[in-house]
Amino acid sequence: QVQLVESGGGLAQAGGSLRLSCAASGGTVSNYIMGWFRQAPGKEREFVAVILRNGDGIYYEEAVKGRFTISRNYAKNTVYLQMNSLKPEDTAVYYCAAKTLSDSYRISARYRYWGQGTQVTVSS
Repeated sequence: QVQLVESGGGLAQAGGSLRLSCAASGGTVSNYIMGWFRQAPGKEREFVAVILRNGDGIYYEEAVKGRFTISRNYAKNTVYLQMNSLKPEDTAVYYCAAKTLSDSYRISARYRYWGQGTQVTVSS
């Protein structure tokens, strides 16, 4: 089974940028649907972005469209989330997740594999 490790979180000012990485082992990212989710304090985990297998599609949550970019590096077996124009409301723990079935990619419960999460804090 695939193991996922996120990195790249931290503190940023509003308008700044961060790049999150999700390194996979025990499996190849090209064989999985790879998603990013986030969870703010007191809130449910929510979908942020997903990249489907073999470049079949990329989708974003409406609030991050035009600011966040998900990408995949096959050689490094890593998925990235480039976050630009950060806002205080982007503050959350960000999780990388993987699944094999192509349905319901916006629903966190459909993902079988999860990383430990990385904290992103955006100050105003």
